[in-house]
Amino acid sequence: MSTNVDIAQLGQEQVIESEEETLFSLTWRHFRKHRMALIGMITLTLLLLACIFGPYISPYDIERSNVREIGQPPSLAHPFGTDELGRDLLTRILAGGRISLAVGAMSMLVAVTIGITIGSLAGFYGGRVDNILMRFTDVVLTLPRLFLLILMVLILRSINWPYLQESGGIIAIILVLGLLSWMGIARLVRGAFLSLREMEFVEAARSLGLSNKRIIVRHILPNAITPVIVAATLGMAGAIISESGLSFLGFGVQPPTPTWGNMLSNAQTQMIKRQFWMAIFPGLMIFITVISINYIGDGLRDALDPRHVN
Repeated sequence: MSTNVDIAQLGQEQVIESEEETLFSLTWRHFRKHRMALIGMITLTLLLLACIFGPYISPYDIERSNVREIGQPPSLAHPFGTDELGRDLLTRILAGGRISLAVGAMSMLVAVTIGITIGSLAGFYGGRVDNILMRFTDVVLTLPRLFLLILMVLILRSINWPYLQESGGIIAIILVLGLLSWMGIARLVRGAFLSLREMEFVEAARSLGLSNKRIIVRHILPNAITPVIVAATLGMAGAIISESGLSFLGFGVQPPTPTWGNMLSNAQTQMIKRQFWMAIFPGLMIFITVISINYIGDGLRDALDPRHVN
């Protein structure tokens, strides 16, 4: 008798483990089928590891100039060449990648936080709250983005706040990009909440006397997070491009802190001397990073599609 019970319990445990494994691996299984997304993830991972550890492994200093090696073309000693001050370009590109990638990730974290907050409140409460929040979102969407980016960066730099001043403009860029990138996420979350708030599990939660905050955070939001993940992934690529553009125009992270954008800006004057490698390699890093993130976003969109049942 006990043997039969043990076998039954073992069979139930195996079924449970199989279901958990299926739920856990479902997204990964569909993501793997998207070959370009998988290549993009591998490429971005390798690039991230290179940016994190590369400057520490490199024998060259990020800031120390070398008069004897000014403007050297790519070689075995300097695979990406040297810049106008004789600094190793590969080392500076890897160091700059840490800043550019961090700005993209942190700014999207700010944008996602704001977008989820506004979108969930608008979609859950509806009525006047929805009208006020969505009209505010529409107003922000109509404002010229580049002009606001430059204006807000200048305003934040003028504030005498130690953290803003000591970061070399990095925190200011993160805040500005995050404050101007949440609108699309807010709309996605609002649309999801409008459809989910009428579902039976929400009505059941209300009948149990749960607070609105608990219903939003614990019951509705986990079911609305899928489009947010995809939008945040694609938005990170846009944030990296925006940071590079601001730095290229001279309003982003200021030298001597390297970023891909301000390295491109510094390369403008060197193009006259035909030192093309100073512009090609930072631009190539931006291109590889952005296209990898975009492919990852496409893969996540397909993998998280609820229509996938096999």
